Amino acid sequence: MPTPLLRMAVAAVIAFGLDRFSKIVIVHWLDLSSVQVIHVWPPYLDLVMAWNTGVNFGLLGDYGGRWMLVAFAIVFSVAIAIWTRHKSGWVLPLSVGIAVGGALGNAFDRVVYAAVADYLNMSCCGIRNPYSFNVADVFVFCGMVLVAISLERRSGTDSHSFSDSNVIPRARRSRNKGAGSNAQP
Repeated sequence: MPTPLLRMAVAAVIAFGLDRFSKIVIVHWLDLSSVQVIHVWPPYLDLVMAWNTGVNFGLLGDYGGRWMLVAFAIVFSVAIAIWTRHKSGWVLPLSVGIAVGGALGNAFDRVVYAAVADYLNMSCCGIRNPYSFNVADVFVFCGMVLVAISLERRSGTDSHSFSDSNVIPRARRSRNKGAGSNAQP
């Protein structure tokens, strides 16, 4: 049976590979970097080229933090891999793996292009989204959401968990105070 670290590494390699493949096809083969816009399913999905030198939505793009962001992605990836290496189960290591693969995919772009190649643009319902994102961003987001869900499920019996079993009895206790000998402590 594969170890959690191996599961995470395989998921990271697959996520990184899918991100690289999508960027090669869309940015280079379809030449999005030159044509700038390819309408796929307007207005829901368009390919719109954006070179992002910052973080989400281009924040901090004017501060020249290219190498700091590369270093952060690497440190994040190593730290979360170390944290995950002895965790049991499948969901947590796979979730961390896809997040790491996405983070390293964007770090690769920063090293090679000095910016992250963003190209997916989705709009709906008369609202035009001015921002583009990429497959690596999807992997980071979905991976971290799954990590949070996995951690919440693991801590479901913990007293710090915010679940019905821990909230409702407390509320009942406060209503039953002083209600006679049947009141809970």
